[in-house]
Amino acid sequence: MELAKPRVVPPLDESFRPAVLANRAFREKVKASGQGVPMVIAVERADGTRSVFRTEVFAPGSADFEQNLQYVERVVKFLLWQKGGYRVYLGGPSQIGEYIQQVYAPNGERAFDYEFMGETVYERPFEVVITDADKVPPANETTQSLGRHLDGCRIGLDLGASDRKVSAVIEGKDVFSEEVVWDPRPQTDPNYHYHEIMSALHRAAARMPRVDAIGVSSAGVWINNRVMVASLFRGVPRDVFNARAKDIFLRVQKEWGVPLEVANDGEVTALAGSMSLGVNAILGVAMGSSEAAGYVTPEGNITNWLNELAFAPVDYAPDAPVDEWSGDKGVGALYFSQQAVFRLAPVAGIPLDESLGLAERLKQFQDLHASGDARTRPVYETIGVYLGYGIAHYADFYDLQHVLVLGRVTSGEGGHIILEKAKEVLQTEFPELAARISVNLPDEKARRVGQSIAAASLPEIKKDRKEG
Repeated sequence: MELAKPRVVPPLDESFRPAVLANRAFREKVKASGQGVPMVIAVERADGTRSVFRTEVFAPGSADFEQNLQYVERVVKFLLWQKGGYRVYLGGPSQIGEYIQQVYAPNGERAFDYEFMGETVYERPFEVVITDADKVPPANETTQSLGRHLDGCRIGLDLGASDRKVSAVIEGKDVFSEEVVWDPRPQTDPNYHYHEIMSALHRAAARMPRVDAIGVSSAGVWINNRVMVASLFRGVPRDVFNARAKDIFLRVQKEWGVPLEVANDGEVTALAGSMSLGVNAILGVAMGSSEAAGYVTPEGNITNWLNELAFAPVDYAPDAPVDEWSGDKGVGALYFSQQAVFRLAPVAGIPLDESLGLAERLKQFQDLHASGDARTRPVYETIGVYLGYGIAHYADFYDLQHVLVLGRVTSGEGGHIILEKAKEVLQTEFPELAARISVNLPDEKARRVGQSIAAASLPEIKKDRKEG
């Protein structure tokens, strides 16, 4: 594939080659060649829901046929981490499907994704199905209306890595909120998590005449209220995790006997922003220890997609940094998180104290910026350029009108520099997107509905339950 150089160059990363520019150049080249054939890619999840992406590639026999392989592989990779799926349908030239089968295999280059999307998340063997473009099964998206339910007596629980927050909510009004420090990650026994969760729920329940529903926001991958992967359970051995942690909220729901919904914290952040601002078609991007994302559809719902954009590629440069966990390069976590700050600071000539914890190291950098150290600005500007091209890339995969950028990397003046630069990229390279998509940092208005209250709104209470 031809990798286009960005018109707005990140000051500290001249080799950056935005995915969005490479993909657009590829599609334009296919169109101009007159040798394009349809390529239909679908990803299917264990509940039978399915997402479909349509594009065009060079026909077999074309001199540029080889370019199809990288283009389709990167799109498949993006769709897996955006939408999720254990089965990939590739409708188009069979050589492309065969290539993807080799790459996404137990011994292939994407063995990590093969295992993660298969057994780890969807508890099925991962498979690639090669077929014709017109034989790919149709999209089948779930439209479950999660969130925005503020009726009745509800508990909202927000589980973070260092603290947990619970709210008691009556008819949409927060009557009690409490934040408690906890330390779930090193714990090896899931009973710790269970008792902490139950304790929080009981404290909120004591403030209300009854409990009609419970909503939970937590980091990690949650499928049908079961935890598949979550840093909160990092210390729990895999066999114990499978036996006693995966179904922890099914156990909680059984105890309480009320509707309960768990959603990824990125989804709930986007939902809280949407409820606060009164807008839909919103993508929330949180830059913290990694990149967290969440999406609210134009209809105002959250989806059953993964939205794990930390592992979706945004940079196609051959020498892009490699993510140590997934083994892939150029993925979001390395561009939209404190990892980006730590990678870019040395390039800017800023030595950070490696002996400090990650949060303290970020604070050291932010303190330098606050004290007027001019070396810090290009770091924020570089992340801002990444973000501008990242948003344009995300707009190829999401129906977007609003992007909310948050997280500790964006706190203080640094966040405004990131935002300014992102907007400059959109205006320079993608004026049509700049006119259509608003990009904002959360102000007080965006914070009106807190995370735990948005979480409380997740479950729907069936009418007979309230009347009974």
